[in-house]
Amino acid sequence: MFLVGCLVFIPACLQAEERIKADRIVVLKNDHKMLLYANGQVIRTYKVALGRGGLEKRERAGDHRVPEGTYVIDWRNPNSRYHLSLHISYPNPADRERAKRLGVDPGGDIMIHGLPNGRGWIGRLHRLVDWTQGCVAVTDSEIEEIWKLVPDGTPIEIRP
Repeated sequence: MFLVGCLVFIPACLQAEERIKADRIVVLKNDHKMLLYANGQVIRTYKVALGRGGLEKRERAGDHRVPEGTYVIDWRNPNSRYHLSLHISYPNPADRERAKRLGVDPGGDIMIHGLPNGRGWIGRLHRLVDWTQGCVAVTDSEIEEIWKLVPDGTPIEIRP
């Protein structure tokens, strides 16, 4: 009887899991973590690599830092140089205003992405050092999962 129950309920549970979509993302830079939320509950946690420019807030193009603030996932690139990528809507109006005051270009093209194409074999080892140009990096299998869970328009908050 137990075996029959498992056979009946496991497929239903797996289908329900596939229907869950994230409605919020939070990146905790100091902890090197990215959390996906649905209905106020954490549904996934990922260890991430960040920009090689350090943990300070992004100030300008080319500083290789990850921005801090509130953004949205506004488009995705299935043909990325980094095994799938989700674009973060940086710079927001506050970022543009700050850059204008400083007399610098705020830059752009901040993404959540996998590993460089052809380098997926690196896997979790990529997290040993911050290496991106200001993006949030995960493994290839993780970005595939994130790609399915995160719809365009999902808010993302990037904290120190």
